[in-house]
Amino acid sequence: MTPELQYLVWGVLLLLGHIAIQATLSDLSKGIGWALGARDIPRDQNATAARMERALVNFLQTFVGFVAVSLALSVTEMGTEVTALGAAMWFWARVVYVPAYICGVPLLRSIAWFVSIAGLIIMLLPLI
Repeated sequence: MTPELQYLVWGVLLLLGHIAIQATLSDLSKGIGWALGARDIPRDQNATAARMERALVNFLQTFVGFVAVSLALSVTEMGTEVTALGAAMWFWARVVYVPAYICGVPLLRSIAWFVSIAGLIIMLLPLI
């Protein structure tokens, strides 16, 4: 398995972790009784749960591109050590992004986002 595909597998695991943490924080902030019910009446969530929801949306926005580029590199066999580095940059930056966002660390969160985008661009360049 190529490094890009391995990071794609890890990316899916990160996605599942994102979803589990976001759903848990959201349900806890809204109340377990509400979460287990029909949810007909919307409830606001606390700031931490809201941050995690925004982090999940942001993750999904970059994950789509990461999936496409990882698969394209695999199919075309154009992966290199440099594209593997790009995949690692994207993955580890996304790992850093979650706690930085939840804890409200703006500069670190922004740096992690830029590193993840740079990783995607590094992966994309050989395909252009």
